[in-house]
Amino acid sequence: MAITHLEIARLIERSHRRFLDLLRVELTRLGVDDISPAQVMLLFTIGNDELSVRDLLERGHYLGSNASYNLKQLVDAGYVHRAASQRDRRSARLKLTSKAMELCDSIRTMHENSHRQSTDEAEARELNIAFNVLRRLEMLWTSALRYGETG
Repeated sequence: MAITHLEIARLIERSHRRFLDLLRVELTRLGVDDISPAQVMLLFTIGNDELSVRDLLERGHYLGSNASYNLKQLVDAGYVHRAASQRDRRSARLKLTSKAMELCDSIRTMHENSHRQSTDEAEARELNIAFNVLRRLEMLWTSALRYGETG
């Protein structure tokens, strides 16, 4: 039986949900209750950069209204600094606060330690292959959207 793109997309979606569940557990372990796992993913998308809201939406492929709600929550909780752009006052610039950077560092450290403890050389190679396959799928699907090619 051939695996279809639809089955891969559904597996990716389920895997993403499990990852958010894992983040929820980590947030609880850290005693953090003012941010959701989806909002943590927004923090990692912003990273060390200063982004416009539009850049964030394009990088993370978020839905506009959902991202707006989550950004407001992150600003109110002190994780993201939002300021008007110097060039265009209608546009906002986003940057992580030190509180957000500390949280991201804690989560990153937990994942790195877990990865080191549970990943042998063969599994590391398989993860690299899986990443490269998923990256190629992303590029294929992006190309199909831009240029109307589906096959």
